[in-house]
Amino acid sequence: MKDLMGMMKQAKEMQAKMAGLQEEIASITVTGQAGGGVVSVTLTGKGEMQGIAIDPSLLKEDEKDIVEDLVMAAHNDAKGKLDAAIQEKTQELTAGLQLPPGMSLPF
Repeated sequence: MKDLMGMMKQAKEMQAKMAGLQEEIASITVTGQAGGGVVSVTLTGKGEMQGIAIDPSLLKEDEKDIVEDLVMAAHNDAKGKLDAAIQEKTQELTAGLQLPPGMSLPF
């Protein structure tokens, strides 16, 4: 019976920690760049685009395709950084927990 109570307590603590983690992730902002920094995209922890910056040198009619590719690359760079930050925060939270093989957080 003590084991069950201990597990319930741990589950409740984990639930509180996960709520805190979600708030912390929501406050993260990351910026990805492409083309040596001529295009940058900023994402929130929820993956929403918060800002975009394009160097004026790219704003030429015949370079439309290049700008579109660079915006996509900058977004992907920012998304990769966001995913890494979320994984790092999750690992900090779950340090010491013995999760079953193949199980990861957040679910």
